Amino acid sequence: MWFVFAAAAAACFGLRGILYHWTAQRPIDRNLLLLAVYFSGTVIAFGINMFVGQQWTSGVMLGLMMGLFSYIANASMYRGYAVGKASLVALFTALPPIVVAGVASLLWGERLNAWQLLAFAVVISGLLMIKYSRDVKLDKLAGVQWGILTMLFFAFTDLTSKQATIVNTETLPLLAVMYGTGTLLFGVSWAIGKARSRGKSVAADTEPRPAEVAAKRYWNARRTFAWGMIVGITNIAGMLFVIPAFRGGVTGIVSAISAMNVIFVLLYAWLYLKERMSRREAVGLLLAIVGVLALRLAA
Repeated sequence: MWFVFAAAAAACFGLRGILYHWTAQRPIDRNLLLLAVYFSGTVIAFGINMFVGQQWTSGVMLGLMMGLFSYIANASMYRGYAVGKASLVALFTALPPIVVAGVASLLWGERLNAWQLLAFAVVISGLLMIKYSRDVKLDKLAGVQWGILTMLFFAFTDLTSKQATIVNTETLPLLAVMYGTGTLLFGVSWAIGKARSRGKSVAADTEPRPAEVAAKRYWNARRTFAWGMIVGITNIAGMLFVIPAFRGGVTGIVSAISAMNVIFVLLYAWLYLKERMSRREAVGLLLAIVGVLALRLAA
């Protein structure tokens, strides 16, 4: 059953990625958007638990770490995109399952048999082929530090999620604390960014173009926050699936399957946006799917 949960999480995170991709083309305040995404998760987790009544145990404090790690990973990813090659940062977002599998082996003695290890390697190879770009060269490593931080803290989020399941922490209280922590942190980031943008607008000498003014006026704070709340539904839906997957499955494999969400974004760009899929991306897509099917057989 854990495999079904992991696949459902990948689908939800894939939909989230599609919405992020669409939103990135609009003049939206990213910190405010992510604040709304996490606030949405907090409200949904608390609201559902009012009816379900899952127990609040000491393990929910791991949600504080999950919220912090998720915040650092997202902030590092966006910072990396801002200062370095987007392709380089994107490459690192495919690597957390490797870190997760290695640390899980050290902490909990989880081992992959030969068949699982081969399938895991095929999945990761496929993801790397999809993410890899010819722009990634040794002499063009600006932003690599942000890519490494992104990889590590996404991995730490998965590992902390697994630890929460080991100590039998209930899913909804855990997510309520996680998203509440993220809401607070992104709220602070949004406030700081707002203060800085005011200072820049005062110092600017040029007037923005009318089209830019109209677009920013349309995506005002209220509309951005409302849209973030909608995007947040896909985010917490993915977490509601991935936590049970970690509870019953091998940590590294669950992490690898959930990382397959990139395939949904790729298919969206190919089918809806009519972007051309390169031969490398097509081979990577095929490898990733074959690898997941092999993992299913090995489960």
